Amino acid sequence: MKHWQETGQIVDRVVRLGQEGRRCALATVTRIEGSAYRRPGAKLLIEDDGAVHGGVSGGCLEEDVRQVGLRVLRGEGSRLLHYATGDDENKVWGLGLGCEGQVDVLVQPVSLEEARAPWARVQDLLQGDLPFTLSSLLETDGTGGVLVGDASGRIAGSLGDGEADAAIEAAARAALRAGRSGWSALGAGSVFTEVLLPPPKLLVCGAGDDARPLVAFAAAAGFRVLVADHRSAYLTVQRFPDARRLVSLRPKEASNELPEDGDNFVVVMTHSLERDAQWVRRFLETKAPYVGVLGPRARTDKILEGLGAAGSPRVFGPVGLDLGADGPEQVAVSIVAELLSVWSGRELRHLRERESAVHALR
Repeated sequence: MKHWQETGQIVDRVVRLGQEGRRCALATVTRIEGSAYRRPGAKLLIEDDGAVHGGVSGGCLEEDVRQVGLRVLRGEGSRLLHYATGDDENKVWGLGLGCEGQVDVLVQPVSLEEARAPWARVQDLLQGDLPFTLSSLLETDGTGGVLVGDASGRIAGSLGDGEADAAIEAAARAALRAGRSGWSALGAGSVFTEVLLPPPKLLVCGAGDDARPLVAFAAAAGFRVLVADHRSAYLTVQRFPDARRLVSLRPKEASNELPEDGDNFVVVMTHSLERDAQWVRRFLETKAPYVGVLGPRARTDKILEGLGAAGSPRVFGPVGLDLGADGPEQVAVSIVAELLSVWSGRELRHLRERESAVHALR
């Protein structure tokens, strides 16, 4: 989920640099094995003055990748780096990271033409709701480049001649159908295709003070957050700077601004029993997989009994995980943690109890 948000932030910077006539290099994680902090698709942008944005690890690889990126910008061509983050002091060129994983990172230059064309198209796609792919050649000393595609084929960019692009498009469509980023063969080389899936939307019904940390934390986690309330004094950008949209609405009013498809996660927290019941009714009539309700269990049970929906597995009330939370900020943490667990389909347990890698692909 974070890749969509982080990619958007980096692409915004790539396009801005292109508009200013400045070049940059882009580093992308293309493969992980064992324990690794980031998943394939994580990115680090290296600007021509050495400034960086994003990350490809927990902080242990960034400086080395930055130095490689600066050499790429000086004309050395793209680089495919391999890091073995084990205990051996000789691994990763003496970095001795001790993380017991392996990470491949592609570092490639971004030309001014690319920043103004295919990457600008990516910027547009990240404002929408449709999945798409980014494909890059895994090669050293290459010129870099990206091919942008969707279910219908290539949208922008090119990685070679028409025959090569056609093969890449076919591989990208297959990756998109599978919903998983990965490598594919292309002649004697390989292509990395990153699949970008729109993150779920979170609709927070109620713009009270306790909604503010929830909106901030959920947005930071990668949810596209909308806030709905009929009280205009509460529904302001100053109170909710991280919200994607503020919707002035009562629960019974129709609105084209309010998404009601199956990707919605909903948290109802108006502090009014009547309005909460109306919001719950509205979203139980959709395919929303998660409808959280703030407040005691007895209150949620009363709402559901009144709606003839007692025991609905889609309703989570009291909302949040049992973290012993006290106060709006801690309650927000417990809610976001529950949202992530439901979205990922993960069983709730301590990470120390896992036997497989934390970032095994979904």
